[in-house]
Amino acid sequence: MRKIAYLLALGLIVLAAAGCGGGGGGAAGGDSSVVIGIQAEPTSLDPAQVTDYNSSRAAMDLYDNLVEFKDGSTELEPGLAADWDISEDGLEYTFYLREDIKFHDGTPFNADAVKFNIDRQIDTEHPFHDTGEFAYSDFTFGMVKEVQVVDEYTVKFILNEPFAPFLGNIAMHSAAMSSPSAIEEHGKDISQNPVGTGPYKFVSWEPGVEVVLEKNQDYWKYEPQIDKLIFRPIVEDQTRLTELESGNIDFIVGILPDDLQRLKDNEDLLVAEQPGMHTWYLALNCQREPFDNVKVRQAANYAINKKDIVDNILMGTGVEAKNILPPVIWSYTEDVQDYSYNPEKAKELLAEAGYEDGIEVDFYIPKSGSGMQQPVSMATAIQSDLEAVGIKTNIQQVEWGTYLDKVFMPLEENDVLMHEMSWMGDNGDPDNFLYILLSSEQWPTAGFNEAFYKNTEVDKILREARTLSDQDKRIEMYEEAQKLIMADSPLIVVDHETQIVAMKNNIKGFELHPTGIFRFGKVTLE
Repeated sequence: MRKIAYLLALGLIVLAAAGCGGGGGGAAGGDSSVVIGIQAEPTSLDPAQVTDYNSSRAAMDLYDNLVEFKDGSTELEPGLAADWDISEDGLEYTFYLREDIKFHDGTPFNADAVKFNIDRQIDTEHPFHDTGEFAYSDFTFGMVKEVQVVDEYTVKFILNEPFAPFLGNIAMHSAAMSSPSAIEEHGKDISQNPVGTGPYKFVSWEPGVEVVLEKNQDYWKYEPQIDKLIFRPIVEDQTRLTELESGNIDFIVGILPDDLQRLKDNEDLLVAEQPGMHTWYLALNCQREPFDNVKVRQAANYAINKKDIVDNILMGTGVEAKNILPPVIWSYTEDVQDYSYNPEKAKELLAEAGYEDGIEVDFYIPKSGSGMQQPVSMATAIQSDLEAVGIKTNIQQVEWGTYLDKVFMPLEENDVLMHEMSWMGDNGDPDNFLYILLSSEQWPTAGFNEAFYKNTEVDKILREARTLSDQDKRIEMYEEAQKLIMADSPLIVVDHETQIVAMKNNIKGFELHPTGIFRFGKVTLE
């Protein structure tokens, strides 16, 4: 989600000897390798099409952006663009590109390549627009009127209106640079044949088994130290943990809360933690019965014991959510409607809505997935809480890739009334949560408002706030939007996950990033 939420922070590394399981740097004379256990199969390695953690974690060391987030933060620094200018009216962004950089296939990186990458996503008449589905394109580039090539190493973005988070968007995965030649060669298969300018190059992708990357010895920024990165999808959390402890992999995500302390006590392992830009929630389809009734949505919110889920299922690996925004995002406020556990209030609201005899709905959940924490255990607890107030749910488990396809179908084709989702922030701006998840302009497939929420006043606020440069004014507007959204209850926010990864203790220099994207380029093996 993102995205969804996208959304949503968060990496694990694993070392493997070349040709064998783990091994912390490889056999004598062999390549050093890191084997990373991720939670599900990537859906794409094309950054323009990435919508989930597993894909971004496996893909993003292949790529660079014009502007990049600094290590460990969402502060910005130069990337493929050495510098940039912004016009006084906020409508023109001119980027001055670094020279003599090549994509992994030898294609020159220049202004034409930048224009190709952006036009491919936003121009429906572009000859390679049909090479993918670009779920982030409207959010990332919807304000872009035109991309102009000024000269070989100067490119200008002209916007339709001022857009405060634009530079942050340029640092997002959807704005990473892919080789135009590779896209022209592979067409719709570019997802399985990625080519960037980053510290690692693509080697192979065996579905269900592994994605293999190798270091780019000609990387323009520095020399990567690890020869190979191997990403293995392991859906079961316990299996992933067992593989780490037995030495078959070296780095994992999705640690079960019950196992966290044991990992911290293991002298052979390191555990890294960081508050994340993450929210785990239930989306309720606001355009379909029974959730088109705000009282039913509010009743469902009051019915769920979120504190019990955080304390007894997540065991402190998240914090109870009061709002869709995580506390680490500026403009966050707790001055919103409080949905503390109140089953009697839930029953009253259902009766007022005309459902005193109860409701029955299908409740869709993924078996696993990036940022989804403990989707089955959490769903079971939620199911019990809802049934206690008269909302019977039939849990439907779906594999992650199919799940994303199903919940992000357009409204006229979408029969999902209630489902789990999480979102991890992409750029540190509240717009990246509130607009992309809750603006009616972002209904699928234009974006990630999978609750199909629409409030005219909220739309107005979110639309205006993203055009302002005055951050104090933006804070005021976003606080008002949060109050309106939480009163309408299109989402049931449960918790904000703490990013946690575990790795062998000979992995040095790995740093969690607020966006959840993995960065192995500067990692070394002791």
